[in-house]
Amino acid sequence: MPRFDNIPEITPSLAGEDLSVGVVMSRFNQPVCEGLLSACVTELRERGVAADRIQIATVPGALEIPLALQAFATSGRFDALVALGAVIRGETYHFELVSNEMGAGITRVGLDHDIPIANGVLTTENDDQAIARMTVKGKEAAQAALEMANLQKAVQP
Repeated sequence: MPRFDNIPEITPSLAGEDLSVGVVMSRFNQPVCEGLLSACVTELRERGVAADRIQIATVPGALEIPLALQAFATSGRFDALVALGAVIRGETYHFELVSNEMGAGITRVGLDHDIPIANGVLTTENDDQAIARMTVKGKEAAQAALEMANLQKAVQP
C-alpha cells in the first residue's frame, strides 16, 4: 500500500534471482573475514542468487579491496558488489589511514562505475568486537547489495 496517494514508491526487494554478485574479501584478519564471507554467501544463496552467479576474489588487505572492486565493476558482469574485510585498531595511526582510504576507495568505485557496492568491512577496536559482528555484518552486506541492485533495475528505463 502506497504511503501517499498518487505518488509511486519503489518497494525494497531482496530477491536475488537473476542477479550476479561479485565479492571481494581481504585476507588480513582472515578468521573474521572468513566469517563475513560465510554469512554473506549464505544470505546471497538463501535470497536466490545462483552459485554460478557469485564470484569471489581475495586480496591481501583492506587497501587492496577498491582495486579488485574496480576490476569487477569494469567487467560489466555484475549487478552488485560486496566488499568484506576487517580493520582492527592497533597501537598506531595506521588504523585510521586504512579505514578512511579503503572506505573512500569503495565509495568512489561504486559511483564512478554506477554499480552498487555493499561495504561489509568491519572497523573495530578489537578482535572480540569483530568476531561478535562478523555474521550479522556479512548477512547485512549481502542484503544491501541485493536491495541496491534491485533498486537500480527498478529505476532504469
